[in-house]
Amino acid sequence: MIITKEVTNKKELKAFVHFPNVLYRGNPYYVPQIESMDRDTLTPGKNHAFEVCECKCWLAYDQKGEIVGRVAGIINHKYNEKTGERICRFGWIDFIDDPNVVKALMDTVEGYAREKGMDTMNGPMGFLEFDAAGVLVEGYDKLPTAYGKYNAPYYEQHLLDLGYVKDADYVEYLIKVPDVIPERYARMAELVSIKNSLHQAVIHNRTELMPYLDGLFRCLNSAYSKLHGFSELTPGQCDDLKKQFLSNINVDYVSIVLDADEHVVGFGVALPSLSKAMQKAKGSLFPFGWIHMLKALKQNDTLDLLLIAIDEKYKNKGVNAMIFDKFAQGITKNGVKYIESTRELEDNTSVQNLWRYLEHDLTKRARTYIKHLEG
Repeated sequence: MIITKEVTNKKELKAFVHFPNVLYRGNPYYVPQIESMDRDTLTPGKNHAFEVCECKCWLAYDQKGEIVGRVAGIINHKYNEKTGERICRFGWIDFIDDPNVVKALMDTVEGYAREKGMDTMNGPMGFLEFDAAGVLVEGYDKLPTAYGKYNAPYYEQHLLDLGYVKDADYVEYLIKVPDVIPERYARMAELVSIKNSLHQAVIHNRTELMPYLDGLFRCLNSAYSKLHGFSELTPGQCDDLKKQFLSNINVDYVSIVLDADEHVVGFGVALPSLSKAMQKAKGSLFPFGWIHMLKALKQNDTLDLLLIAIDEKYKNKGVNAMIFDKFAQGITKNGVKYIESTRELEDNTSVQNLWRYLEHDLTKRARTYIKHLEG
C-alpha cells in the first residue's frame, strides 16, 4: 500500500528535494540540482513567487516506510486571474516505476486542486516559466542542460494511463559552431540596427550591466506576456532572478539591444554549460561543489542559450539577429564549439531560425500534460 504525506517541516523538505538524487544515483544522464536552491524555491519567504502562488508538496511512502515518489501542487493565482482559468499545476514529480505510486501522488494533488476550486491539472510546471517544465519524452541518452531535467522513459505512460493528454511540447537543439561563423549574421545584424535605429549596450563587466536590469525585466514581461503559462513578474520575483543568475553571468554572452532613447527593446543571456559541474557537485555547493562550478564558468566549450526576449513592439523585426551576433563575438573569443538551446516551445520558430544556417540537431523533447477534473 502506498501512502502520501504532506511535507510540513525542514527535514521532510530536505528529503523531498533529495529524492531524485537517490532515484537516479549512478545514471550518467542525470544532473542533480543544487539542493539548497531547490529548498529555497519551495520555501515561503525565500521565493517571491509565493506572493502570487500557493504550493504544497507531498512524499509517497511504501509499506516499508521508504520514499518512492514526490510531487508538488502549485496554484498561480496571478496566471489564473489573467486567463480566467482555474488551473492547478503539478511539478517536482518523480517516482519509481510503479503505477500505484503515480496514482497515489496524482490522486493527492488532484484532491488538493478540487479543495481549492480548481478544475484543471497542468504540468509538470513550476511557479514561473523559467522553472523546468515538462516530462522528457525524447533524448534519454543525452545530458540535460543545467536548466532542464532528466527523467526515466516510464513517466509519460503512467501519466497517460491516468487520463492526462499532451498540452505542449518543449524542444532543445544542439548547434555545432563552425570554425568561422558565417558573415551573414553580422550583415543581418547591421541591417536590422540601421533600419530600426537600434544599437548594442556596451558592457565590459557586471557592474555596467546593473543600470539595465530593470529595463530587462520590463522587456521580459512585454515579450512573454502572451506566452503559454506566463504571468507578469512581480518586483520581488525579478529580484530573485537577479540573485539567481547575476553571479554566473559572463558579459561576453549578454546582449542588450537599445533604441534611440536608450530603452531596452530586446536582450539575450547565455551561460557556459554547468551540467557536468553539477554532476560533480552532487547536489551541493559545499565543500567543493562551488569549485567545479567556477571552473565550468571560466573554461568551457559548450554554451547554454538561456533566454532571449524581445519587446512586443519589435517582434518580427530581426532583433534576434543582433542578439545572436553579439553572442557570436563571445563564442569566437572564447573558443566555444557547441551551443545548447534550453527548453523552448516547439513552435518558437523566431529563435530556431537563428541557427538555420548552422549544423544543428533536435536532441531532446519534453512534454507537459493537461487533465480536466470531474466534480
